[in-house]
Amino acid sequence: MLASNRKIEIKSRGELEAMRAAGLVVARTLALVTEHAKPGVSTAELDELAEQNIRDSGAIPSFKGYHGFPASICASVNEQVVHGIPARSQVLAEGDLLSVDCGAILDGWHGDSAVTIGVGQISPADAALSEACRKAMFAGIEAIRVGGRLTDISFAVESAAVAAGEANGIDYGIVADYGGHGIGTQMHMEPFLPNYGKPGKGPKLKAGMALAVEPMLTLGGDQTVELDDGWTVITEDGSRAAHWEHSVAVTEDGPWILTALDED
Repeated sequence: MLASNRKIEIKSRGELEAMRAAGLVVARTLALVTEHAKPGVSTAELDELAEQNIRDSGAIPSFKGYHGFPASICASVNEQVVHGIPARSQVLAEGDLLSVDCGAILDGWHGDSAVTIGVGQISPADAALSEACRKAMFAGIEAIRVGGRLTDISFAVESAAVAAGEANGIDYGIVADYGGHGIGTQMHMEPFLPNYGKPGKGPKLKAGMALAVEPMLTLGGDQTVELDDGWTVITEDGSRAAHWEHSVAVTEDGPWILTALDED
């Protein structure tokens, strides 16, 4: 069930600016991880790099210890969709598709963002998948406006994913069990934001809300399985997956992406 407005945290302009500061820590950390995600590098090394950068920025990794999660980033490789646990044994290879999710807390405010990284030379199909997911995310962001409804975002994400699939000649799977969320003084808050659905439903969007828009697409079906580690989510059919995410504020002037680098 979609949340009502009274459960959704409304931030002042100053509080959104504090979230922007946290978002920039996340953006810079993901840029650093992207730079170092090369063949022969383990996901544990990337996690250590991310944690050091977050702490050097005066922030706290929001993932580490969250419900017992043992790392500062989620590093999901190939058929892993989300919540992959970094490990020394997970060494990146040429052609891998790596999704990295990162969160940071600065002065009590959260930033949360994810990127999909091609390791070395990746296949055209994987590159197109990642780009389709990225475009779906931005389509969702563009649908954020004061007075709109929550599922306007969902519909925009789904429509963009379907359009990309039609253009690429493949029916991308839109992961059914996971989606975006409210964000602010906590990482996961009301409302839950599905990545598909009819427009015009759910709570009205108000200035001061902040939402994490995060589509997950696959080269196959939309069903997932959680591994025995209690975290790592993989595609049921073993197809590759991509994951992109930005934290976005609702403002009278339109969407404000809180986790984008200034030059983006």
